[in-house]
Amino acid sequence: MPAKYSVGIDIAKEKFQVNFTVLEETRKTTIKGSRQFDNITSGFGDFVRWVEKREKDSEAETVFVMEATGTYHEQLAWFLHNQNRKVCLMLANRAKALMTGMGQKSKNDPADAAGLAKIGALHELKEWRPVSKSCYKLRGLTRHHESLHSTKTALNNQKHALRYGMIPLPDVLKGLDSVLVAVEKQLKECESSICKLILEDEELARKTKLVTSIKGVGIMTAAILIAETDGFALFRSVRQLVSYAGYNVRENQSGKRSGKTRITKKGNAHIRRILFLPAFNAVTWDVGNFGQLYRRVYGKTGIKMKAYVAVQSKLLKVIFSLWKNDKVYDSEFHKTSGYQEPKPLFSGGAEGDRQDGQDRNGQHEDGKKEIAVPAGSATLDGLPCDQSPEALFSGATNIEKI
Repeated sequence: MPAKYSVGIDIAKEKFQVNFTVLEETRKTTIKGSRQFDNITSGFGDFVRWVEKREKDSEAETVFVMEATGTYHEQLAWFLHNQNRKVCLMLANRAKALMTGMGQKSKNDPADAAGLAKIGALHELKEWRPVSKSCYKLRGLTRHHESLHSTKTALNNQKHALRYGMIPLPDVLKGLDSVLVAVEKQLKECESSICKLILEDEELARKTKLVTSIKGVGIMTAAILIAETDGFALFRSVRQLVSYAGYNVRENQSGKRSGKTRITKKGNAHIRRILFLPAFNAVTWDVGNFGQLYRRVYGKTGIKMKAYVAVQSKLLKVIFSLWKNDKVYDSEFHKTSGYQEPKPLFSGGAEGDRQDGQDRNGQHEDGKKEIAVPAGSATLDGLPCDQSPEALFSGATNIEKI
């Protein structure tokens, strides 16, 4: 009697290779079929019918395992999910590690499909759940905004290099200026589309206002966090969220040797990128207890970036709490609730460079403390961090909704 059916799927742009494997009650795996299908809607139907012919035992579970390959897997994954099938997506590096551990030596489409099928048969994998359509659209817009912002930065760097070159190149500068104008126009249109999408959903707009109640956190920060986490729907605890963002700490110790601890960075880089400036603002303006956390970690490690990363992680946790508990941020909460400061994100570390006249705690000889380098600008939202994020909605309709 089969205990489980597992279908491994190796996705490509035009085709996808599948492997049907049966797990017996004795934990033995047997391949019962292998075939290639077109990566189009008609091919999806042929694939499901092919699988149904091999499902002899209706009580045995069938799991579909595939790698998250760009966007090529999305249509098939959504199709199978709508057919009430159990779909499991795997990161390529994890799938490779498991297949190597099982002794797979060759690398080709049939071998990868067979390896994925065997993984699905022998392991209990987490079922994939698609993001909501509104968050899917929001993620597309925010990532497009990030791409445009990176393009703008690259163009400005080129202009700077040309201005200080030995021989002037006015034609090139003129061309860069025209491209910059077009990019800036697209940035404004993209920001407008993001605001419009948030305003169209009353609940999303209300939740966004809760997140932006933290001084220095703007609409774009909130939009990216919502888009990348599907409105925090996938997380039951703050630890899961911290790990997903790559802020979890990796220890480096063996025997008597104790190395530096670092964050893993094995997570969503979009989240870490967007939280840098809000964390900087929270420290600059001494919001809540973020400045205190920064000073304590910097005083212990002597490295400013470690202190800022600790603030980023803390800020993410606070945003998660506001979202889940449906509350506005209270900057006085930690000062009145008997809250105990958590242990620092990093332990140990080398002495960093400090400015002349500063001690380990960032204190000058005249007794003044430097919280952070003064910042003239704030976030990717384009707002000074003491300005309300609702300024982004100027010109938008139904502002009362948020």
